[in-house]
Amino acid sequence: MHQPVLLSEVVADLVVKPGGCYLDGTLGGAGHARAVLEKAGEQSRLLGLDRDGAALELARERLVGYGPERITLVRGNFADMKTLAQQSGFDRFDGILLDLGVSSMQLDTPERGFSFQHDADLDMRMDTRGGPTAADVVNGWEEAALADVIWKLGEDRDARRIARQIVVARDRAPLRRTGELADLVARAKGGRRGRIHPATQTFQALRMTVNRELESVEQGLNAALDLLAPAGRLGVISFHSLEDRLVKQTLAAHVAREESLPQGGVRRVVQEPEMTWVVRKPVTAGEDEVARNPRARSAKWRVVEKAG
Repeated sequence: MHQPVLLSEVVADLVVKPGGCYLDGTLGGAGHARAVLEKAGEQSRLLGLDRDGAALELARERLVGYGPERITLVRGNFADMKTLAQQSGFDRFDGILLDLGVSSMQLDTPERGFSFQHDADLDMRMDTRGGPTAADVVNGWEEAALADVIWKLGEDRDARRIARQIVVARDRAPLRRTGELADLVARAKGGRRGRIHPATQTFQALRMTVNRELESVEQGLNAALDLLAPAGRLGVISFHSLEDRLVKQTLAAHVAREESLPQGGVRRVVQEPEMTWVVRKPVTAGEDEVARNPRARSAKWRVVEKAG
């Protein structure tokens, strides 16, 4: 069962207009969406997006009591939220939520191939309707390109060694299963040491590559800022340093700052649309929440509000 992280913080910081329009760009199990609808009241409306068809159907079941006049659920990438919102009859939102984590449902469904905890096909696609799989990447990409993504997206210092061993192994037979890839990475890194599995960073890099996650985050953030109504808020939950850095930098560019001039004085610098920080220093999960849901340990919550 997927547990929505930082639920009380999301509701408190995001739902500031009763009866408003809200967008959940990463619907998942609808835990956040349901809480937003409850707090926003009976006149509120919500557009929920998810590119995972299984997650969307689960959310539909959990939100069935709210009625079609209040909720609209659409399968799609939040990077395309402008088009999807327009097609669904929405033009502005009083609150937009992006939870950038992989859901427990995806991780714990073996056949999805997200996790090395289960031996399954190397898939990792959030949207299973098409596009390359993780198997396509490890078997088709050149060694240098594999090393590059494992280094940049997995932040693994052994990226070159791992990429070399992938190429050596696939020359004998294509890599098709999560278990064989996890074992290969562990051997390339010299065996398992400590609490974290040696393949963790490689699997993260492959998942982010297959789903174009950083590209989607950048597009989604800019689209969300444009779609906010005056005084509307955008809240983002990120889970690792690459995402959080991108979120922080993108949002900060839209918050006005003063810049010193060489000839003296200052000028005001801001990228439109203008925002103000609501939560600048990221809020993290407390000890009680982490004890209930260990996956909340790395969650970071940031919020901006559109200038009125």
